[in-house]
Amino acid sequence: MPHIVILGAGFAGVWAAAAAARVRDGADLDITLVAPDDELVLRPRMYEAEPDRATVPLAGLLKPIDVRHRRAWGERIDVERREVHAGGDVLGYDRLVLATGSRLVRPELPGAGLLFDVDTLRGARRLAGHLRGREGFTAVVVGAGFTGLEVATELAGRGRVVLVERADVVGPDLGPAPRPCIEDALDRLGIEVRLRTSLHAVEPGAGTRPGGGAHGAVEAVLSDGTRVAADAVIWTAGMRADALTEQVPARRDRLGRVAVDRWMRVEEPSGAVFAAGDVAAARFDDSHDVMQSCQHATPMGKTAGHNAAADLLGLEPIDFAPAPYVTCLDLGAAGGLYTKGWDRQVALSGERGKEVKQWIMRRIQPPVDDAEQLLALAGMVRLPIPF
Repeated sequence: MPHIVILGAGFAGVWAAAAAARVRDGADLDITLVAPDDELVLRPRMYEAEPDRATVPLAGLLKPIDVRHRRAWGERIDVERREVHAGGDVLGYDRLVLATGSRLVRPELPGAGLLFDVDTLRGARRLAGHLRGREGFTAVVVGAGFTGLEVATELAGRGRVVLVERADVVGPDLGPAPRPCIEDALDRLGIEVRLRTSLHAVEPGAGTRPGGGAHGAVEAVLSDGTRVAADAVIWTAGMRADALTEQVPARRDRLGRVAVDRWMRVEEPSGAVFAAGDVAAARFDDSHDVMQSCQHATPMGKTAGHNAAADLLGLEPIDFAPAPYVTCLDLGAAGGLYTKGWDRQVALSGERGKEVKQWIMRRIQPPVDDAEQLLALAGMVRLPIPF
């Protein structure tokens, strides 16, 4: 029986599985999703105080649509043999969907082991547990991009926050349009912003504060020579595609993403590999590639899963057709931002912006134990956004 193997259980992997199951529609086709954990992690919500609330059980997504879950890390891809090595097993595939996501680029600096992050559920749990029950803590957040801004503004209501950014503006990759709203929010929340500054080291503090946990107090040593005594230093700067992309003989971009065509097929000799999500460099339009975000991972996964199954069943492929580009940014007690277009013109801000952010976060969560609804959504590659 033909076999599709999907590596990764993020938005791209889960929706690739659902789309392939929809196309299968009773035909002889096996689908296996390979991932080490039992949850879909809603990664855009890992900055929240209780990250465990931002997970969905994979069993409730995969079992109703008859997709097998192999609990293991994908360790090696043999494109020539069409095999995946995972957890001591070798899985043969007829079509492979690579959807293993991205990873935080971790710095090489003294004391890097003392850093926290919210890149994974494990990392977010570690930070949440470290700060739980503390009052008046100090947190140093490194990086004022999407993640850094959401982490900093979330923590600002619970303690002192120092936001460190090596560029000369906050949100350097967000462009100028939303910056006044962001700067106003940071001012209102009392966040200390250190621009043109980077983190040079993290050193153990002079002593352990009450309730200090495993690390106790540390000192963040900044590039301008200042030292900030902190309860946690949180690294949010830089993302790169998962290293498994390096095992596929294809062109890669500066983020390590493999080039794909409009059907999400990887531009490599075998023609049997598709990619979606943060590992794939797909064209959004004539001027832009997709972003590493759930907004693009979801339609990419649906397109890749559909086309992997269609390829094996002799059906027509579909083109990748994302919805218009929008962004949503949570700014804690200062509300939120909702922008439209690649120049990120602010459409909504404040409380209304936060309501839209929360609506979108609810919308991205797949339905559990409902095969009919899951398969129906898998067929809607371009979901409308009514804002």
